[in-house]
Amino acid sequence: MSALTPPHHRWIATAEALDAACRDVEGASILALDTEFFRENTFFPVPALIQFSAGQTAYLIDPVAVECTPAFRALLQNSALKLLHACSEDLEVLKLWAGVLPAPLVDTQIAQALLGEVPAMGYQKLVEHWVGETLPKEETRSNWLLRPLTESQCAYAALDVLYLLEVWALQSGKLEALGRRAWLMEECEAQLAQAERNAQSDALWYTRQRQLWRLAPRQLEAYRLMTTWREGETRRRDLPRNWLSADKLLFAVAEAMPKNRFELAAVDGVKPTLVKKEGDTLLELVNTARHCPEEALPAPWPDPAEPAFKHRFKALKRVVSAKAEALSIAPEVLMRRRDIEALVMQALAGEAPTLPTGWRGEILNDGLNDALKESV
Repeated sequence: MSALTPPHHRWIATAEALDAACRDVEGASILALDTEFFRENTFFPVPALIQFSAGQTAYLIDPVAVECTPAFRALLQNSALKLLHACSEDLEVLKLWAGVLPAPLVDTQIAQALLGEVPAMGYQKLVEHWVGETLPKEETRSNWLLRPLTESQCAYAALDVLYLLEVWALQSGKLEALGRRAWLMEECEAQLAQAERNAQSDALWYTRQRQLWRLAPRQLEAYRLMTTWREGETRRRDLPRNWLSADKLLFAVAEAMPKNRFELAAVDGVKPTLVKKEGDTLLELVNTARHCPEEALPAPWPDPAEPAFKHRFKALKRVVSAKAEALSIAPEVLMRRRDIEALVMQALAGEAPTLPTGWRGEILNDGLNDALKESV
């Protein structure tokens, strides 16, 4: 198939047409999926297009015009392998529109990372790498909510699923040869589990902040409370989180621990509108942290510049880097920096380490345990 040849696609804007498309592909063993969405002024993505294909035809569902039908919902969860690329936001869109997640799942970006290539290869580069075709880029930033879509938009959307099938056929063979297909399925099952948990992870949002070591336990608790509140509120109001309050701003408030509106307004970056609309809530959360019992406060975050932290971190990173080099994959695919840091923090606190599980554990845990012992 040439990228210059207009791909065959069918527009789906009625429940009857959607059910007919589902019947067309009901015997397929592999389905490629993709979505287009709008997310400029909302917390939740607004579904604008849902594409799927089992071969020569790409079906383009208009979620603005048609609700998900039981037939498509069943299709998402039948035994066929569902192919997506860099799927985290697509899973969010499908969960929102269809009410279910596609399973069993293969993310071709994760597959590529396990083959030793770039850890986060984009779809266009992936197609060029495996198929040798250069896909058009002109519609990447299209307004997918406008109707009718142009022929160029429809062709772009169709190619997003049609080439996935070709790419996976090639990736799959190489994964099998390396004995890594089970790794991929484990990763993709974890991706689905994370998509199911996302709405329940607000209380852990604060741990994404890289500067937590600068905060004393009481400030840390204030920051945790404020980010948990912000995450819940942005979902409830369906607003982008930065429209309510950015992480950086909440961090500055936690550092200042203001006692009143005057002190809150003096925090760098705090605007009068925030003080007016959310000031009382933020002050109440800070006050809750100020009066939190000592034993209920979070443990202080270790300073990554301290010798004890750096020594242990480097020891663990050497293990990860050596194993990754032996497998010809990027170190961050094997273990992320934040996970290495978490092990160091547990070691410094005298806690039992939470070591990797599954295929990563089989590869890493002996070396990580030895490094933890030797770096004391």
